[in-house]
Amino acid sequence: MSIIRNATSDDIDRCAELLGILFSQEHEFAADRANQSKGLGMVIGNPEMGRVFVCEVDGSIQGMVMLLFTVSTYLGEKVALLEDMIVAPAYRGKGYGSRLIDHAIDFARSSGIRRITLLTDHDNETGQQFYLSRGFLRSGMAVFRKLLC
Repeated sequence: MSIIRNATSDDIDRCAELLGILFSQEHEFAADRANQSKGLGMVIGNPEMGRVFVCEVDGSIQGMVMLLFTVSTYLGEKVALLEDMIVAPAYRGKGYGSRLIDHAIDFARSSGIRRITLLTDHDNETGQQFYLSRGFLRSGMAVFRKLLC
């Protein structure tokens, strides 16, 4: 049996472990458990910043997704960034990722969020097809970053 629920502070260790898997697959990031735990705690402890949702399968967390809230001046509305979508490798292809993202979308819609934006690696065809299948569209915008540390 599986459930999707809001993450709590008790879930931070397992979510940080899942982020380690995610960041090992991404080109621009490297896992740092302390940083991931700190970031998760910031969001979980401040619901006005966003939400972390987890997928529990038979009592064990096997997936997570995070929504971070911001404002679009174009829309004049609250919007969200979808971050850190991950399902443990042994649980992929079983519908848990679809349930997680659908839950996040339903939450956003019911919370008055007007748009969800996400980033994925340019060569992550599986991820891109997944997001397209959930109603996301490609953007023509380019991503730029500047680290300030």
